[in-house]
Amino acid sequence: MAKLLLKEVAILLVARFDSIQRLENALIVSELLCEKINANVYLWEFDSYNTGLYERLKPQNVSYKFITDDDPIFHRTRHLNEMIEQVDKKYVAIWDIDVIAPINQIYHSVKFLEDGADFVYPYNHFFLDTSEELRYEFIRTKDISLLEQHKIFMNELYPPNPVGGAFFANTFSYIKCGKENEQFYGWGIEDGERYSRWICNKMNIKRVDGPLFHLSHPRGSNSNTFNEEDSLIKHRIRLSTNSK
Repeated sequence: MAKLLLKEVAILLVARFDSIQRLENALIVSELLCEKINANVYLWEFDSYNTGLYERLKPQNVSYKFITDDDPIFHRTRHLNEMIEQVDKKYVAIWDIDVIAPINQIYHSVKFLEDGADFVYPYNHFFLDTSEELRYEFIRTKDISLLEQHKIFMNELYPPNPVGGAFFANTFSYIKCGKENEQFYGWGIEDGERYSRWICNKMNIKRVDGPLFHLSHPRGSNSNTFNEEDSLIKHRIRLSTNSK
């Protein structure tokens, strides 16, 4: 398949590398995006100090920026909003540093946007965790078909209607709907609240047939809710969106 020409798309990734596996995931994800797609790929790293590892190893075509952030909790929603303010493209993709979508699904996602959709998920029903073993084989081979052939062995994430991992958006519609909700501080539930907000605003939302793959990694403090109280607060924020 020829390299996709998506010059009107900005693919945005925000990162804090809390394990070597997440650094490896970000490198392989950004490498595949740059190899298969002619788009604008941006990765901003937020941390208390810059190791320089991603910058030295990254694909040449990734626009990289390091921002000093001493907060031990990764405020992803705020950082994504900071990024979107710098984007001047018609379409954006918000992309987790650990996810892989087959290239044909990316193509159909952008086609939906060009045909008038406001938001598009580049997968339908199945958000699948690879497992450490399949992750290793994928990093070694860079063969997306290997993941597709082994779907039966993977665990589903957030069934039956996952809305995280990656999505494409008309930039105007994304901004109109409030971008990311910065009340969500740290990991968890913001994906569901965002989706509910789009529904409440009667946005045109599409999904593309096929799976999304999550490259397994250790779950540190920024991949879990802090405690039960934190989880309850986030659920209340989401419920307030649903009630509007």
